[in-house]
Amino acid sequence: MSQEPDAEEEWAAVEGRGAHLVTGAAERPFIIHGFNTYWLMSFAADEATRPRVTAAIAEAAGAGLNVCRTWAFADGGYHALQTAPFCYDEEVFQALDFVVSEARRYKMRLILSLCNNWEDYGGKAQYVRWGKEAGVDLTSDDDFFSDPTLKGYYKAFVEAVLSRINTITNEAYKDDPTILAWELINEPRCPSDPSGDTLQAWIEEMASYVKSIDTMHLVEIGIEGYYGPSTPELLLVNPDDYSGHVGTDFIRNHQAMGIDLASVHIYSDTWLPDSTEESHVQFVNTWMQQHIDDAANLLAMPIVIGEFGLSLKDGKFENEFRETFMQTVYNNFLGSWESGMIGGGCLLWQLFPEGAEHMDDGYAVIFAKSPSTFNLLANHSRKLEC
Repeated sequence: MSQEPDAEEEWAAVEGRGAHLVTGAAERPFIIHGFNTYWLMSFAADEATRPRVTAAIAEAAGAGLNVCRTWAFADGGYHALQTAPFCYDEEVFQALDFVVSEARRYKMRLILSLCNNWEDYGGKAQYVRWGKEAGVDLTSDDDFFSDPTLKGYYKAFVEAVLSRINTITNEAYKDDPTILAWELINEPRCPSDPSGDTLQAWIEEMASYVKSIDTMHLVEIGIEGYYGPSTPELLLVNPDDYSGHVGTDFIRNHQAMGIDLASVHIYSDTWLPDSTEESHVQFVNTWMQQHIDDAANLLAMPIVIGEFGLSLKDGKFENEFRETFMQTVYNNFLGSWESGMIGGGCLLWQLFPEGAEHMDDGYAVIFAKSPSTFNLLANHSRKLEC
């Protein structure tokens, strides 16, 4: 893509300019055309699977994709990066070094997520288990967001990652322009406090903490985009009543100091389980346009559709409709970008190389098995050239 730098010395950080992203001294527009492959660090930690890391990044680059979102955490369990509070596995850290260096080699930017709301790869539940083992009185996984001890564990981990000196590039992560943004936590929810106050306080504290260590990189939250109590008039835009009571609040959360990108996810296949294909398309249009309008006009920041996808697992949908769904997402963003309204972009969930099919959750796109999807992504790349 023409927005990519041509020479190593032009590999500059991506920065925010109001509702748009730019890079380099010439402030070239930067549009995110990306994908998720969350397991890169885990695969890089094993010599047998490490080649698939390179394959995933190389195949994506070949389609013109320029950003990968992946996990920079693994809390306890198999191939743990954080084996216990304040304890990190050097071999797994070197696997993350490899991911960052390979991304740079293929001119691929990274959005690195620092924790998980869900139990996969540890997440907030693992932090709570560690706290209980240390004798802290905890009653819920949501205590992750409020307990001082657990917040101390998280901050120590954040500092370890941001301050890490890459053993391959010899550059600190906090100084590496390969990293486009830090994500505080994947899909945070705090349903024990539907007012949103608990999660809001955590976001404000942690965004500030990240910025105190790293002033160069952009920060996003990682929320799904549900509207909350601060905008009762927009609760009807949510896919259901429940989503307005999970402790997140799209507008209020993104007004926190230190947050640079508005994050949104789109999973109408699980959010609207009984709807028709037509109603899925209509939901995507409404969901995206409302968030794009709000990001541009209320928040004045770029929007990142951090995850979007359609599962083929249960046979409800065919690949043809998945491509229609994807094209709908791309068209909504493209129209707003071409009008000059907003920047940012979209990241498909999720892209796999051949040989990783056993990890497929129903959303995997494997280019070798779906040339039409490869063409769809490559065509979107060409439309974004500027």
